[in-house]
Amino acid sequence: MSSLLLRHVRLVPIRTAAPTEPVSVRIVDGTIVAVAPEISPERGDEVVEADGRWAAPGLWDQHVHLTQWAQTRTRLDVSGTTDPTQVTALVGEQLRTHPDDDWVFGYGFRLTEWERPPTVAELDAVSGGRPVVLTSGDAHTGWLNTAALAALGAEPTDGPVTEAPWFTLMTQVVELTSTQDGGSGIDEAIAEAAGRGVVGLVDFEFAEPLRTWPERVARGIDAVAVRRAVYPDYLDEVIAAGLRTGDPLTPDGLVTMGPLKIISDGSLNTRTAFCHEPYAGSSDRGVQNHDRAALAALLERATAHGLAAAVHAIGDAAVHEALAAFAGSGATGSIEHAQLMAPADIATMAALGVTASVQPAHLLDDRDVAARLWPDREQDCFPLRSLLDAGVTVTFGSDAPVSALDPWTAMAAAVHRSDDAREPWNPAQAMTPAEALAASVDGRDTLSPGRRADLVLLDRDPLPATDDSSVAAARLREVGAEATLRAGRFTHARSGLRG
Repeated sequence: MSSLLLRHVRLVPIRTAAPTEPVSVRIVDGTIVAVAPEISPERGDEVVEADGRWAAPGLWDQHVHLTQWAQTRTRLDVSGTTDPTQVTALVGEQLRTHPDDDWVFGYGFRLTEWERPPTVAELDAVSGGRPVVLTSGDAHTGWLNTAALAALGAEPTDGPVTEAPWFTLMTQVVELTSTQDGGSGIDEAIAEAAGRGVVGLVDFEFAEPLRTWPERVARGIDAVAVRRAVYPDYLDEVIAAGLRTGDPLTPDGLVTMGPLKIISDGSLNTRTAFCHEPYAGSSDRGVQNHDRAALAALLERATAHGLAAAVHAIGDAAVHEALAAFAGSGATGSIEHAQLMAPADIATMAALGVTASVQPAHLLDDRDVAARLWPDREQDCFPLRSLLDAGVTVTFGSDAPVSALDPWTAMAAAVHRSDDAREPWNPAQAMTPAEALAASVDGRDTLSPGRRADLVLLDRDPLPATDDSSVAAARLREVGAEATLRAGRFTHARSGLRG
């Protein structure tokens, strides 16, 4: 039996009110068994003096591509570039300074920040026979040289590869990167997540779904719980194994089967999000990867085999079609992103009980792009307040590596909707700090007896009494996780906290 006594803890209220004065919390075998003003230590207890630190349920990131997030540590950073020539200069320098590497993998460019599209020829000019793969910051585009295209078995092309053809290649790219860097960033990425108070994540990585995480747990990478999603390419394998959403993939249940992930449209930055109306200055409405009938068929198959669904839908037409498919199939689950929504679809979403799994940090990146490409509808972007008021369950994620795996940044973005000197974008759609925190704890409530001891000790109150959203957001960004516990076990602790 393991037992832990946290003394002088201030509980952060989620939905249920919390005591106003510090309390003690006893944890036995991973479960909170007592919360009281004073609890005497018992023999065998580890006693930790919290000294008035704030305790909240542990945080979850509901949308991560964990391997790619870890790989950003070894990939060439091409973010912030304003022209393809800046990228080719970075690639040339990388080739000169790393002559012994085989592939060059880069990440972070955004097509909407460039005045012209890149070409394979200009990448070839600086790379020669060394294969180069550059992934866009929204992960919906790959810019590859001829050597990389050939090595991956892709069709020759003059420009970047987007959407479905790119996703076909991405699994190979992720695997090749792991081979080249030895998976060196996984431990660090998980440790950083625990250091921010994260106890769990939903992994939407483009890779086989059943073996990678059990192998990681066997190597001791067990600081976070994982729900592992499956893509349609691997659905037969999951069904053949008899796995349903929630079934354990490891003996201890740390890793479980997640939802079926379906990418129904593209992204704003690639101009492929599927919209009711054309993009500004264009007749293009984006890309529909699955029409309603195909989407409904996938949802019906998932539902028949006990799998929830997570449907990527960014454009308003994509969201509308996804909701229609949910309604027609009887599927349960979430719409991932729900970035642009027609107001009428919000009520439909609430009626269907479909969760809005959103990434608030994306609004910081996409604000200016939306103003250029969706000037007539940007008021309907990231409608967080409308979703909440309609009764839709809203959960937060990062979509790392598209944005950082940092729940506090996501919460701050949802509260203030600006990270610079400008006024908030669509401030009427902001959430309160309490609502943002509630969207980040996987449905957990205020810590109380009987609840699993997944919690985080914070260095300050994340819910200050202020009506100024900029002050509240600044506080959220400043919050530090002093300790993180998963099932009562420390996965992170500031030096000196445990004596």
